[in-house]
Amino acid sequence: MKIVTIGIDLGKNVFHLHGVNERGKVILKKKVSRSKLIETIVNIPSCLIGLEACSGAYYWAREFTKLGHTVRLMAPQFVKPYVKSNKNDYADAEAICEAVTRPTMRFVAIKEVEQQDILSLHRIRERLIKQRTALGNEIRSLLHEYGIVIRQGFTHLRKSLAELSDTIDSQLTPTIKRLIISLYEELNELQQRIIKYEKQIDSIYQQDERCQRLGSIPGVGKIIATAMVASIGNAHFFENVRQLAAWIGLVPAQRSTGGKSILLGISKRGDQYLRTLLIHGARSVLNYLKRKQIKTRQDQWLEELSARRGKNRATVALANKTARIIGVVLTKNQTYQPQLAS
Repeated sequence: MKIVTIGIDLGKNVFHLHGVNERGKVILKKKVSRSKLIETIVNIPSCLIGLEACSGAYYWAREFTKLGHTVRLMAPQFVKPYVKSNKNDYADAEAICEAVTRPTMRFVAIKEVEQQDILSLHRIRERLIKQRTALGNEIRSLLHEYGIVIRQGFTHLRKSLAELSDTIDSQLTPTIKRLIISLYEELNELQQRIIKYEKQIDSIYQQDERCQRLGSIPGVGKIIATAMVASIGNAHFFENVRQLAAWIGLVPAQRSTGGKSILLGISKRGDQYLRTLLIHGARSVLNYLKRKQIKTRQDQWLEELSARRGKNRATVALANKTARIIGVVLTKNQTYQPQLAS
């Protein structure tokens, strides 16, 4: 009988397949090596293939789609409830096969190679910034032990280290000064690498019309615009822009029961990197609001919300609104219009 649905438990070198027919009867139950997976899928007529959205899933989804199959990716937490009894690879493949057929299942959009390229650039830049922060904190702590305290901020740190490297401070021994100079050179090297990757992001921003449209939104710069375009891809994948904000985790978590609705803090689901960028962008808008001369209706709303609920809640609320505006701009292929946003 014809296989209509296959669940594949992905691995690095070994893959487990579970296929059923239209009545749900198991037709295929097989363990396949990495080198034999494509050969196995080629010999199967076009069907629905379910995968967990894990490492390597986007690559295999693209490859199976080229072979004429319909591929659906699912978040692992949505597949877990379908695992029966004890967990093993075959049980995982069976659970994936069952979950992909559910009419209410939420699927993950398949990313293209270009999207993964941009996101890889962002991930490397993010790692370098974390390393720069850690190195800066290490330098501050070492100098603090010698009675030298440096003001907060990366700019003040570089300026103070440049002065220390040019002058001989009586508080520092030759040994610690050599160490600090070495760390200062390492810090400058990290900064140059970050600048190099930011130039590549800027080049992508200038070449993509969608990124430039997003860049016109307050609180959205080149970093946020390129990250959002690469992560979202086709904005029509979401039924509405509220789903986009929920996907990023900028909506309240709900704990409701017995007819009593309880809303907590934001759910923090989805991509932490995107959520962090949007919140930082919203915070910059809120900080600039004090110096702004002419204020729109949205600015007035933000001021009132900040006074009533606090600066942090206002920041998250603006980040949520920015995410929904981004969804509208990408869906309707139009530029940002402040009068509509207000």
